[in-house]
Amino acid sequence: MKIAFLGTSEFAVPALQALVDAGHDVIAVYTRTPKPAGRGNQERKTPVHRLADTLGLPVRTPKTLKTEEEAAAFKALDLDAAVVVSYGHILTRPFLEAPVLGCVNIHGSLLPRWRGAAPIHRAILAGDAETGVTTMRMDEGLDTGPMLLAERTPISAADTAESVHDRLAALGATLIVSTLDGLVRGTIDPTPQPEQGVTYAHKLGREEGVLDWRRPAAELERKVRAFHPWPGTSFTFNGEPIKVLGAALALAGGAPGTVSLARDGFPVVTCGVGGLRLLKLQRPGKAAQAADAFLRGFALPAGTVLPSPAIAALPQSQPR
Repeated sequence: MKIAFLGTSEFAVPALQALVDAGHDVIAVYTRTPKPAGRGNQERKTPVHRLADTLGLPVRTPKTLKTEEEAAAFKALDLDAAVVVSYGHILTRPFLEAPVLGCVNIHGSLLPRWRGAAPIHRAILAGDAETGVTTMRMDEGLDTGPMLLAERTPISAADTAESVHDRLAALGATLIVSTLDGLVRGTIDPTPQPEQGVTYAHKLGREEGVLDWRRPAAELERKVRAFHPWPGTSFTFNGEPIKVLGAALALAGGAPGTVSLARDGFPVVTCGVGGLRLLKLQRPGKAAQAADAFLRGFALPAGTVLPSPAIAALPQSQPR
């Protein structure tokens, strides 16, 4: 098939590679424009852009798709289909209607649950037992198009956003090849998304990563995993933000935020329900350490009451 690929992030990279490996003719790759980054503010290409260069594919980096010129250029590609994965620009109707088979999106959830920007993080935060990827034919709504194929995977107690991200990216790469094959053969019937079970995965904000000790420990433990590696979770002590990179549930007593020390030297913080055992911590500009070793160079006495944020962040977990 003659296709265009529209993607930006690492999540999209396996899908582009899979399409090329499957023999599809990727005649254009659309991605976000390079941005200054790192020392010297040198322009850094997106992960999709770097792979496209390696594969020798033509790359387009329009700053917007909302012009008639861009829509006309896209239509002139005379595409069989377009594949959209974590792109970052909104596709207008002329783009959606240009390919013969439409624009097909890979979304990192089991739709209609977790439409929106951060489905992986919200699924972990909510305590979902499973997640997956869904391919859908795009319409003008926010992840509302008819579903094509889906693949499920469990969320384990050890999973972080990073581990689930990598697993879903690989599943999505396999699924998009099967989806295009089914569309061209006419063996897939697009299924409208049900109205029941819709939830929205709102965009992540750094402020959400501040741990509110008034919340249940189980929720905070999920947040540590859901927000790893970005935006991360933290608490403040003596004006210094301390990152929490690993945690586990524990028994604890006292007011929320109260610190106690387990026999092995690891700190436990009382939460609204239960306690959170801090396993791995990091100070600004320092290396991450196991929490027992961290406390040998950073005083966090038993009986200390850690503060909670003045205003609790908008709750985003939406349990089933």
